[in-house]
Amino acid sequence: MRGPVPERGMGAKMQTTLKRIAQSGPGGRRQPEIFQDYCLYVRKNMAWRGDFVQLPVPIIQQLYHWDCGLACSKMVLRYLGPLDDGEFESALQELRLTRSIWTIDLAYLMRHFGVRHRFCTQTLGVDKGYKNQSFYRKHFDTEETRVNQLFAQAKACKVLVEKCTVSVQDIQEHLAQGHVAIVLVNSGVLHCDLCSSPVKYCCFAPSGHRCFCRTPDYQGHFIVLRGYNRATGCIFYNNPAYADPGMCSTSISNFEEARTSYGTDEDILFVYLDS
Repeated sequence: MRGPVPERGMGAKMQTTLKRIAQSGPGGRRQPEIFQDYCLYVRKNMAWRGDFVQLPVPIIQQLYHWDCGLACSKMVLRYLGPLDDGEFESALQELRLTRSIWTIDLAYLMRHFGVRHRFCTQTLGVDKGYKNQSFYRKHFDTEETRVNQLFAQAKACKVLVEKCTVSVQDIQEHLAQGHVAIVLVNSGVLHCDLCSSPVKYCCFAPSGHRCFCRTPDYQGHFIVLRGYNRATGCIFYNNPAYADPGMCSTSISNFEEARTSYGTDEDILFVYLDS
């Protein structure tokens, strides 16, 4: 499945609105007045179905092995409304984002675009234990100083950060309101049940190699949550590492294992539709 299917009996006005959205130009851009109707539709016609939620978040593939977080940010911003690519690139330069992207960087990026957000984590700063992890080791010393400074300045910069535990129920309640979230996971653990062919582009393996195979080492990767199905116990998400467009799905148990692996700090960036 690629997106929500309009329900039978849906009003003619909303059918017209969805057609206008689909025909509103390349890159999923929408006129403000059209998008306002669209957000209202998501809230009234999708959010109340608490057992099944599938939000129409556009899928954007990452370009390099390091920019999965930026690709996820683009997906979220385009879900919320129009996004100018030039403005996005300017934001990256202004925030001085490099090839080392942490969740706190994405929170600052949301703040830059005026997007209401809440960054939940288990560690307010950098866990010194990561210095021995191969994924973090190369630039740990310089990144530790930079990232800790971002955390220290977050409140003054109006970046909302909380040290707290987030449950699956919290995540489902958030998605049920039409909101989305960017989650840091261990890609070596995450497994998509809908991708029958494992040979896909992966941000941690050369093209043509098996993607997201289980390895003992932590491999950080960002995904965008877009829904769930209580009946089947699964979570829907977009994976920027996959070249083929399509929604991914995994069991709640696999999702929990991937997002709570050592190295993730259980980072989750909640983003709100009414931004």
